[in-house]
Amino acid sequence: MSKRREVETHLHALEEIRAICAAMKNLSYMETRKLARFIDAQNQAVATVERAAADFLHGYPELRPQPAGEAVLLLLLGSERGFCGDYNEQLLAQLEAHCRRLGCRPRLLVIGTKLAEHLEADPRIAAVLPGAEVAEEVPRILQQVITTLDELEGRFGPVQVSALYTLGHEWKTTALLPPFQNLPPPPPQIQGPPFLYLAPGEFVTALTDQYLFAVLHALFYSALLTEHQRRIQHLEGALRRLDDQREQLKVRLGRLRQEEITEEIEQILLSVQAVAAELENI
Repeated sequence: MSKRREVETHLHALEEIRAICAAMKNLSYMETRKLARFIDAQNQAVATVERAAADFLHGYPELRPQPAGEAVLLLLLGSERGFCGDYNEQLLAQLEAHCRRLGCRPRLLVIGTKLAEHLEADPRIAAVLPGAEVAEEVPRILQQVITTLDELEGRFGPVQVSALYTLGHEWKTTALLPPFQNLPPPPPQIQGPPFLYLAPGEFVTALTDQYLFAVLHALFYSALLTEHQRRIQHLEGALRRLDDQREQLKVRLGRLRQEEITEEIEQILLSVQAVAAELENI
């Protein structure tokens, strides 16, 4: 009886764990659907700002932002939570490959608690910020990122800022500051500078703010989408293993129950034989 109770307790625990994993998977799935809609809208906003910047800088090439300072800062968009497989490990491998390819040693602005755990005591770290768990948290996190960038610029002077993140199964590096490094060419019919209501200097400053606002949202949404997709894959594997263990425990539980029934029948038969023997002696 004690062995069967142990198996039943273990089976009950596995069923509770499976329910939790299934709920986490469903939440991540719903988040991916929401993020996919956000990303489409945000990518359209980025493309619109880039077209406006291309038109503007075609007419005012002297106002194209230039690299200022030799300090290089790299944003690493990792995960805030676990259960996403080797997502953070792959990001760190891409970081080292990026540094070897460019022969650089950038300072790191690490986004995501789980990623930061892999980089503990790394001398390249300039700052660590928590990452977003759901899409609604991205604007708040971006406010912290902008504030931190201002603080780091005060410490290191003007910095060149790029972001390393993932889009699906593809790892990307995007230059953020100075902005507008890879703009599409303006339409051939564009001739001369555009007509502006603002002074050109004020316009390019405002356009830069709009660009950073749009592109940072797009990058963070893309990284968060991939994190949830990896989490779904990881949890699907965990659910399959749990299901296999549950089936094995159910088979074992059935065998133990059969053994108990057999023992009970044997005890009944022995009792009947003993009673019959006593009756014969009377």
